[in-house]
This record gives sequence, C-alpha cells and structure tokens, in this order.
Amino acid sequence: MGKIDTGTNDLLADLDGGVLTLTLNRPEARNAMSGPMNDALAAQLAWAELAPEVRVVVLTGAGKGFCAGGDVKGMDSRNTGSGQPVSIDQAIHNQRVNQRATAGKLFSMPKPTIAALPGAAAGAGLSLALACDLRIMASNAIMTTAFARVGFSGDYGGTYFLTQLVGSAKARELYFLSERVSAEEALRLGLANWVVEPDELQPKTREIAGRLAAGPTVAYRYMKENLNRAMAGEVDDCLDLEATHHVHCGQTADHREAARAFVEKREPVFAGR
Repeated sequence: MGKIDTGTNDLLADLDGGVLTLTLNRPEARNAMSGPMNDALAAQLAWAELAPEVRVVVLTGAGKGFCAGGDVKGMDSRNTGSGQPVSIDQAIHNQRVNQRATAGKLFSMPKPTIAALPGAAAGAGLSLALACDLRIMASNAIMTTAFARVGFSGDYGGTYFLTQLVGSAKARELYFLSERVSAEEALRLGLANWVVEPDELQPKTREIAGRLAAGPTVAYRYMKENLNRAMAGEVDDCLDLEATHHVHCGQTADHREAARAFVEKREPVFAGR
C-alpha cells in the first residue's frame, strides 16, 4: 500500500507487509505534539484497529527524537495570547477523548504495537511509548517524565503505564524528580525491550515487526487482552478469560496450520484466521 495521506505533515504513515509505521514528524520541535498530529494519530489508530491489512503498528519519530511531549512553546503562546479560551470542562473532555484515542488505543487495540525510539521520549511522548506493547531504543536515546519541570502532573496514561512497568515507588521517583533515564537504565528497569546502536534501530524494528506481522493474529488478539486484563484483574477473572481465549484459538486455521507444521518439522505460515 505504501504511503498513506494522514491529512497533515505532522504525522507520516506507511503500510508495508502488514506493518503500519506512524512517524511523528515535527523534527524541528523534537516531534512535540500538535493538534493536527494528535487528531491524525487518533484517526490512523482507529483505522488500523479494524483494518485486516494492518497486523502490527510501529510508532516512531522523525530525526533525532521520538517525541518531546506537549509543545511547551505553543503552550506559552496560548497562555499569553488573547484568543477565546476553551472552558475548563470542554478542555478536560477534549483531552480525555484524545488520550483514549491515542495512548489508550495503542494499549488496547488487539494488535501488537511497537515504539521505536531514535532519541528522547519525554512527557506525553514517554506516555505514548509506554502505551505500546514493546519498545526498542537507540543507545543514545533517553526517557524522562519531564512533567514536574513544566508544572504538570502528567497525562496520556504515563502514571498508569510506568507504575505497571517499574512499580509504584520507582514511578513516583521518576515523576517527582524528572530524572533522565538512559537507554541502558531503561533496559535494566524493563522500560525497554531492546537497545541497539542508532544505525541498527530501523533494521531491528523491521525485524521484530516483521516477525509479529507473520505471526498468528487471532492468538495475538486474545493474548494481548489476557495480558492487559492481568495488569489489573483478579486472578480468577484472568484464569477464566485465558480458558475462553485458549479454547477459541484452538479452533482457528492458524492453530491447525501450526500443529501440522510442527509434525512436518517446518515453520508455520499463518493466515490470520
């Protein structure tokens, strides 16, 4: 399919071999979020969730950064401008809708999502990265919550995702102090799955995304739901959900193909049904 028109240059989209790559594209601002970027990201993720031709979603950033989070310069302009302000109630609702459509969708959509970090992921940019199922970092990339430095409490689900990944005490430290976390430290903490040299980031991302795109998509759908429910669910609920999904997957063509391939000592070819 190739390049997809997102309606804005702030977000680039490309579909190749079942892998939808979404590139945050404001390199001059370290890919800080903009209104058009957020709206386009939400639209692309809504489409990707239902499109059978999309099997994996990769989120990355153009240039040397992943995403600096909110556009602080833009915030300052709005704070000192004379335009008609949005009511606080409308602003809260707007942000709730966009957070669920972006970070929430990366977390909940029934397909694997990967964040590829060529550089810094800060603030809401870190939240987007943590919302993904897997993270690949260039060795010179860093993570930082950054919110305390600009007088914010945090958004786009970062407090939830970070707490789940590193525990409450460490998450509080990283939020309160806004320390920079190196790629190696992120790997040690479990915030990153792989750390590679900068010129290996794209090849490694293609490798992992390609493996997932060739995998059993029905099983991935239910596997991801099991894992997400396990983060906050009761053990009996998780056991029951696993049983339902496991038996269902046993009826798929992909399972039958995998069992036959095992007997025939070859790699299975999954069709996603």
